[in-house]
Amino acid sequence: MTGPEHRIRDVYDRLVARYGPRGWWPADGPFEVIVGSILTQRTAWANVEKALANLKRAGALSPAAMRALAVDELAELIRPSGFYRSKARKLLAFLDLLDESFEGDLGRLLAAPGDELRSSLLATHGIGEETADAILLYAARQPFFVIDAYTRRTFSRLGVRPGGDTYNAWQRLFEESLPRDAALYGEYHALIVEHAKDVCRAEPLCDRCALAEVCATGLGRHQVAGDERVVQDAAGDDEQVEDLVVAEDAGERVRPA
Repeated sequence: MTGPEHRIRDVYDRLVARYGPRGWWPADGPFEVIVGSILTQRTAWANVEKALANLKRAGALSPAAMRALAVDELAELIRPSGFYRSKARKLLAFLDLLDESFEGDLGRLLAAPGDELRSSLLATHGIGEETADAILLYAARQPFFVIDAYTRRTFSRLGVRPGGDTYNAWQRLFEESLPRDAALYGEYHALIVEHAKDVCRAEPLCDRCALAEVCATGLGRHQVAGDERVVQDAAGDDEQVEDLVVAEDAGERVRPA
């Protein structure tokens, strides 16, 4: 069996062997996961940690305490996360969903049927597909595979892609290739992020990649490097490539370490 299902499972095994269990999402409860998933939009996780620390010091990291804050107060607490006024409105929009559809009961929200909860989240200001699935997977522990720019980049380089480059097509690729298991989805997604931050960067470090043997891009770069070495040896030249770090946009998060 050499189809996408086999390759996706093989990649998981190789990443586990390299990095070990990641134990995501780093948080002290589901509400902190939800807040973090919104704050991490368009920023690095280190900035989110500063904003979460501010909320904890203010005693505001619960639905009731956050709801009691004025929007300007909330925005100031989360200032380190960037786009803080916009994100304050997004957090309050989530609280509106919680109050209006689930009577303020976070446990009831998290226990809602996955497809229904996903639709409600996507109808909420500031929550797109990636954020909704992060909430479903890491806060509600429901099996929705999170697709981000790291996933697209890594698997495009591997030569494993869906028929169309849409969020839903990528998600179907993984969900049809793996057992429907939230713990597995969370672990796999965390491993992909770790791998992308470690070696599969904007400029990949293929020479120390755990997937080099099964990566179309890595194998191609290795062949090119081999050809170049033949020429360089003859000319007495040498060359090194430095790495870059990927930036983030609204659809690409810099995830927790």
